[in-house]
Amino acid sequence: MMYANSRDIRSAQIAPHEHLAELVRRHCLHEFQKPVAPWNREAFEQAMTAWGGGRPLLLDAGCGVGWSSLQLARRYPDHFVLGIDQSEDRLARGKPGAGDWPDNLCFVRADLVDFWALLRQSEIRLARHYILYPNPWPKIGHLARRWHGHAIFPTIVELGGVLESRSNWSIYLEELAQALRIVTNREALLDQIDVEEPLTLFERKYRDSGQALYRLSIDLGTE
Repeated sequence: MMYANSRDIRSAQIAPHEHLAELVRRHCLHEFQKPVAPWNREAFEQAMTAWGGGRPLLLDAGCGVGWSSLQLARRYPDHFVLGIDQSEDRLARGKPGAGDWPDNLCFVRADLVDFWALLRQSEIRLARHYILYPNPWPKIGHLARRWHGHAIFPTIVELGGVLESRSNWSIYLEELAQALRIVTNREALLDQIDVEEPLTLFERKYRDSGQALYRLSIDLGTE
């Protein structure tokens, strides 16, 4: 398998970042006020029209080519799945079962930060929220680029739902668990997983390269 050649993440950081708590608390004290780009607002309106509000909403954030969104739509037929990615090229790539996609699925090209902000502004609560194999930004100086170190993080928490994130770098999820504890005073479940049916192409590549895979999950509520 030519794709099974992924290297482990290498970082000088060997434990959760010492400045994470300070950064998360600072973000919690300030309202996120980044202006939303017009094209993201248009994409959001199209997504909301496709959803229609009739079914619980599942967000596959940063879905890439959309394998995970397809599987989640089939796994949760009573939910409506939005697969969001900022790359038009990734969203346009071939997917399994093309032409026979579930009717509870919509792919949207949008910037995640703007899309999350618009969901919050519209007071929409998620039923399920997946953030699968996000860019780990493993350099020590990259903390603020990780989602739990980004100013948008309190907004992500406010969207509620069952949040699940997966990574091949355990420190990323340990930090996410710590950030969630600071914001919600609740503990997330963090475990190492054996994957039989990969949700994403990255997950397949990491698994077949012999890497350990980790999952975080927490119920943030729907009210």
